[in-house]
Parts: sequence; structure tokens; C-alpha cells
Amino acid sequence: MSEMGPPGDERAPGVPEGDRGVAPAEVQLYDDAPAAGGPGATSGRGSRRRAARQRRRRLVLGIVAAVVVLILAVVAWYEIEAHPRGAPGKTVVLSVHEGESTSSVVSALVDGKVIDSSLAFRIFLFVHGTPLIEPGDYAMRQNSSFASVHQLLAGGPNTYSLAIPAGFTLAEVANRIGTIPGHHPQSFYKDATDGSVTSPWLPAGSTNLEGLVGSGTYLVLPGESNVTLLTQMVAEFNRQAAAAGLTTTSATALGLSPYQVIIAASIVEKEGYVEKNMPDVARVIYNRLAKGTALQMDSTILYSLGQDGGTVTKADLAKDTPYNTYLHTGLTPTPICIPSQTALAAAVSPPPGDWLFFEVVSKDGTEAFSSTFSGQLANEALAQSRGLG
Repeated sequence: MSEMGPPGDERAPGVPEGDRGVAPAEVQLYDDAPAAGGPGATSGRGSRRRAARQRRRRLVLGIVAAVVVLILAVVAWYEIEAHPRGAPGKTVVLSVHEGESTSSVVSALVDGKVIDSSLAFRIFLFVHGTPLIEPGDYAMRQNSSFASVHQLLAGGPNTYSLAIPAGFTLAEVANRIGTIPGHHPQSFYKDATDGSVTSPWLPAGSTNLEGLVGSGTYLVLPGESNVTLLTQMVAEFNRQAAAAGLTTTSATALGLSPYQVIIAASIVEKEGYVEKNMPDVARVIYNRLAKGTALQMDSTILYSLGQDGGTVTKADLAKDTPYNTYLHTGLTPTPICIPSQTALAAAVSPPPGDWLFFEVVSKDGTEAFSSTFSGQLANEALAQSRGLG
């Protein structure tokens, strides 16, 4: 019989007793990270590189998207500035002076509300070229497109300065208007005499604006009509007449109508030469009217001849026209020129005096006044002695 050990003694048969002890249980601990150099290490580094690449890619895409949005925003802003919504606004006149810089012109465009952004317009000029901007006046509309402003500047001044001096007749005004492109002397004169524009000073039945347009400088805008320009001129004359004190009341105090005072002022303008003479010339005119004697003013005859200045001949003195104040007493039918505000004031408020004659006795235009014919002869002799006869 084979020996059996005590109960529970499970010895493997054939194993020596000394070699049959109980082996302890083995517990293995696993680290999640793969051992260095193992296959798992390579896989972990690749994952981290992929993640880093993805992060860089997202960053680059984000930057690109932001740049694209910024570019689109800039383009949209530029297009809005270059092509403003809404209709163009009122007309403004930009004056460009000799030697003025482009930067100054652009600033003036912004100040005049022709454009809104100087920066956007500079970009436009960089892309499309900066035109040579000539000195002069440019009429343009507020809220204009960059292209239209560029075209106007490149085309040169389109607004003309019209200087109308006191002493001009309507015919002379018309001739000066005729030097402006698009305007003709004949059509302007017709509009000034056919009732197209009226004046509050005109007597009933009259349509002739002779002497009723104001002296001064006017800006003639592109396409501006004769009627528009005449309306401005009449308004300027009305302003000057009011400043000179011309009213129905002031004219009545002189025994005249306002229109007659204007006629007298136009003769004062031509006969007075310089401002300091004008009040006394007005007094001479009124004194002669009061006496019922002829005015005998050369300027009225020259007007009927279409002349501004010059010598009146015996043949001229003999011509029987309503403007021959040697043959006819009283005032002329119409004014003979544009009276200045000074001449108007002189005619409205002449100084007291009994003068009936005057003569230029100095090369600076100074006139000497006398109340007798003998005094006039003495003044004429004085003028001749000074080479003025």
C-alpha cells in the first residue's frame, strides 16, 4: 500500500516530499504607458503629433477665416463709400487755388460733404490714378460717387466767375455772359428785356431790366440758365437798393418814383466818375430837374449810341432820341447803366446845394461844382490848363 498522508495533504504522487511545498500566488501590476522602446510608445507619440497638427490646422484656418472676413469688411466699406446710397445732394462749389495739394483738395471734398471718407478716396486715387487738378472752381453734388468726383476733377474747372462792374449796360453784361460756354449774348439780352424775369422797381408795362441788375461777382454753374442768373442779379440789385435806402417813401420825398431815382443814380454813376463826386452830381441833376432845364449829360447820348465813353460830336448832339438830354428835358426813359450802391445812396440822399454845373478838374477824377455859368467857364479853363480840356 502506498502511504497516504494525513487528510488534506494533497501531495502529488511521485513528487518527493521535500519538493512539494505550496507556491505563493503571483500578482502582476500593469503600467498603462508602454515600456520605453516598445510598440506602444511609437503609437502614443504619433497620436500626440496628430493632435498637434490638428490644433495648428485649426489655428491657421481660424486666422485665414478672420483675414477673409476682414478683407470682405474692408471691401464692403470701400464700396459703400465709393458708391453712396441715395440721390446726390445739393450743389457745392469747390475752389482750388494755385499750388494747392491733392491732400488739401480731398479734405475740402470731405468738408463739403461731397464724399464721406478721405481714406477711401485716397485708395480710389491710388487704384485709378490722381488727376492733374487745375486751379479754378468746380461745381459738384454732395453725396457723389468717387468715379463722378474723379471725372469732374480731371475735366478741369466747370464753374465760371462772372464779374459785373457798376456802370455796365445790359448789352455789356450780355457780351460778358457770352464768353461762358453754353451762353449766348443774344439769348441773355432777350431774357433780360422780354419779361422772363421781372423787378419790383419796374413801372407798369415795362419789361426792360436795364439798370436793375446788381453789380458784383457771380458764379455761373454748369447748365445754369439765363433766367436763373438774371434772378440772382435782380435779387442782388434789390439788396443794394435796400442798403442805399431806396423805398417808395424816400423817392416820394424827392418828388420822384423809385424807378426815376434809379434812372438818376445811373446817370450819377456815369457822370460822377469817382465816388466822392457822386453826391454832388446827384444834387446837380435834381436842381436842373427842379428848374425844368435840360440835364445836358453826355453819358445819356453815348448810351443811345451804344458807346461807353468817348467824345460827343455836334452830329451826336443833334440826334433826336429819347436819351438826348440836350434836346429833351427830364430824365431818360430807362436807366443808362447799372448804378453802384454808392450812386444809389447819393441819388436817395443828395446833399443840399445850389450847383448846376460840374467839370473834371484833376487827373484823379475830382470834379469842381458851380452854381453859375461863369463859374463853370472858370472850371473849364482850369481843366484845360491841366491838360484835361
